[in-house]
Amino acid sequence: MKFRALLAALAIASTASAQTIDDSVFIAAREAFRQGDANRLQSAVARIGDHPLAIYAENYRLRNLLARNDDSGIPAFLHAHDGTHAAERLRADWLRWLARRSTWNLVESEYPRLLAPEAEVTCLFQQARWSRGERSALDEAGTLWLNMLEPPEGCQPLLVSLVNSGRISADDAWTRARLQIEANRPQWARRTLDLLPAGRAPDAKQYDNAVKNAMSYLARQTGDWHGTRNGRELTAIAIRYVAANDPSAAARELERRESQMQPGEAGWAWSQIALQAARKHHPETLKWYGRAGRTVLSDENHQWKVRSALRATDWGAVRAAIEAMPAALANRPEWVYWLGRAYKAGGRLSEADALFARIAGEAHFYGNLADEELGRVVLPPPRTTPPSNDEMQAARHHAGLQRALALFRLDMRTEAVREWNWALRGMSDRQLLAAAELARQHQIWDRAINTAERTRHEHDYTLRFLSPFAEQIRPVARQQSVDDAWVYGLMRQESRFITNARSSVGASGLMQLMPATARWVAKKIGLEDFHPSRVNDTDVNILLGTSYMRMVMENLDNHPVLASAAYNAGPGRARRWRAEQTIEGAIYAETIPFTETRDYVKKVMSNAVYYSALFNGRPDSLKTRLGVVTPATDAPPKERDLP
Repeated sequence: MKFRALLAALAIASTASAQTIDDSVFIAAREAFRQGDANRLQSAVARIGDHPLAIYAENYRLRNLLARNDDSGIPAFLHAHDGTHAAERLRADWLRWLARRSTWNLVESEYPRLLAPEAEVTCLFQQARWSRGERSALDEAGTLWLNMLEPPEGCQPLLVSLVNSGRISADDAWTRARLQIEANRPQWARRTLDLLPAGRAPDAKQYDNAVKNAMSYLARQTGDWHGTRNGRELTAIAIRYVAANDPSAAARELERRESQMQPGEAGWAWSQIALQAARKHHPETLKWYGRAGRTVLSDENHQWKVRSALRATDWGAVRAAIEAMPAALANRPEWVYWLGRAYKAGGRLSEADALFARIAGEAHFYGNLADEELGRVVLPPPRTTPPSNDEMQAARHHAGLQRALALFRLDMRTEAVREWNWALRGMSDRQLLAAAELARQHQIWDRAINTAERTRHEHDYTLRFLSPFAEQIRPVARQQSVDDAWVYGLMRQESRFITNARSSVGASGLMQLMPATARWVAKKIGLEDFHPSRVNDTDVNILLGTSYMRMVMENLDNHPVLASAAYNAGPGRARRWRAEQTIEGAIYAETIPFTETRDYVKKVMSNAVYYSALFNGRPDSLKTRLGVVTPATDAPPKERDLP
């Protein structure tokens, strides 16, 4: 037995050594590609053998040649590896290269072979069709005009062609520019208006003043500002930018000028004042929406009109605003739920229940709330049969998953996630569950969760709601007197349990702590020998994160909705977002001004319900967890300097 064990150990060591050697060859290929060293890259490709990432090394070689204007090897690679992520990316790069050379016949013939084309490449395909006189190409491209407000460079020629062909009018240009202004993309709006015929675009200096010095622009207006469309439109734009800081001041400015503007121009300006006011929870928001009249609203503005009505608990206005939405928007779960609530408030109970039934059972915030409106409990569905040995063996030998695991091993996370997600395309529920279990076995927690969430009929919520590090997290949560289901719900949203996760703003670790917050908490709890380098240490990160959760809870009436908002956006903002009257926790969550925080709070609270059910073996209530949010008091917070 000892001899067999020794042989097995030697075999494992030999395999690991070979893997390390193979990895080193791939790393050499990657570095040679980054440095543009064609000879070293060619040498590495020749030595890489059957390494799972050999296809990536060859991809690097061909991209290096493409940069030198040599595409001779690309067709053979695409034929040999058709359907892989590496082939998809290389084909897209090749199409861009071909478009720069106006080789439109190849662009047109190769584009249909893409499985998930990017928007820019789709533009190039439509441009190829237009180049040979196919008029329907521009008709299809017309959908880009209002849907692509920040087009990639490859789409710009197509948009110019739309204008030059006469398919885009001045009204269309101003409509698009208004959407870009609403989204605070003034430079993109400027590019749109520059497409207008010579002499019809607004003066560049006046445009910049209207955007950057809005109040000064309005104050310096001459008496003939309303004599041209450009003058009136720039006035409306300036009013929008005044509203971003002070909606009341913007309303006063518009009232003085409204009679000299066209109804559509004034209506849009009122809609922008209302939108900015809604995000600030201004009490006159609904009145300003009323003054916008029948102005066509963007999807974003439609939603804030509903939120302002929710904030005012005006169920009639909620119903009217949702019923006025475009069908695709109104069919989103949040608006299905809130329309059901509006019907219920108006006594239309059967219609309300029919709406709740449409989303009940779905594993998200509004599916949970709809279940409870119908008197159902929120519980994970019965766990399906775990993957069999054969199913797991198939997952282990799946070429795409093997490539992804190799990329994870080399800490190439971005590429690994893309490869993993590509490999999941077209998988059945059983294959997805096996892939999720494979990710769990490799402790790639985020891919296990993401993959398990994709199943349609067979589910395993122990994979969807993984609870790694339980021996470290749950005892500390109890010591801090915070609900372990809430801790896991928050951590699942913060980092997906990636211990070295780092956000774009510098938050680190499982609980995504900002450096200043980590230092502050460490000092408050008397953590000795703390140094910023320790923030990603699992035990330290958990202790600091759960301690901070306790502190924000204590500072915000022990309310988990407020505390979740505070964890993401800061205690001061969470406190300011309270209403002047008591509102439902669900309404507080829906009317959070920051899109990221709004989405975050909903997911954390829904996550906590599922974790509670899995931990305790009994249903939990999202409505109970959400409770109500009372108005802020004048009492000072327990910790004035809480970050």
